Amino acid sequence: MTFLHLTASPSVAGSDHPLIGVLALQGDVREHSAMVRELGAQVRKVRKPEHLEGIQGLVIPGGESSVMDKLLRIFGLHQPLKVAIADGLPVLGTCAGLIMLADNLEDAIVGQETLGGLDITVRRNAFGSQVESSEADVAISGVEGPPLRVAFIRAPVVTRVGEDVAIIASLPGGEVVGVRRGPLIGVAFHPEITGDDRLHRLFVESVRRAKFQVPALQTA
Repeated sequence: MTFLHLTASPSVAGSDHPLIGVLALQGDVREHSAMVRELGAQVRKVRKPEHLEGIQGLVIPGGESSVMDKLLRIFGLHQPLKVAIADGLPVLGTCAGLIMLADNLEDAIVGQETLGGLDITVRRNAFGSQVESSEADVAISGVEGPPLRVAFIRAPVVTRVGEDVAIIASLPGGEVVGVRRGPLIGVAFHPEITGDDRLHRLFVESVRRAKFQVPALQTA
């Protein structure tokens, strides 16, 4: 039986150059990795449970959430990640990453599961097909300066927000497209496409403050 113990290590956690994993199963892995690296963090692509060892934060890129769920289970990452998130691993989830962080889905396919962590309900593909994708300027709470230029690609929308979850971004029509609870940040859009790194900067700073890391898998 394999299980995951999660602790913080003073020798690594909270360093100026935290080790941030990028889930490398789908999506803009290269773009997210480049942004995080340029902000002074170390980057590791996460494809196997052992790749979680030592990471202090995780980016979950976009993609197709039901396929991502299947791949997480195929590669043995679903349960270790679910435990890590519950124990305090900082995560930035974009588009499908937001879906994976939601506790509830309105329109999940049969058997689809999420990692959870955010007490929210999400509706998938709320902004239509990939052909209908668009860019928009979105103000994000905690991000200084003008609104971010971001891309919506078959984007989800948050339809319910729990009491312990803060809304950090919404559209003029009131649609909630960004939420946060402690070290967990979920957004419906793709901030990595337009080159503005301010949301990633906010996340990297939260990783530095969290002083958390994932230890090795231990077998019993």
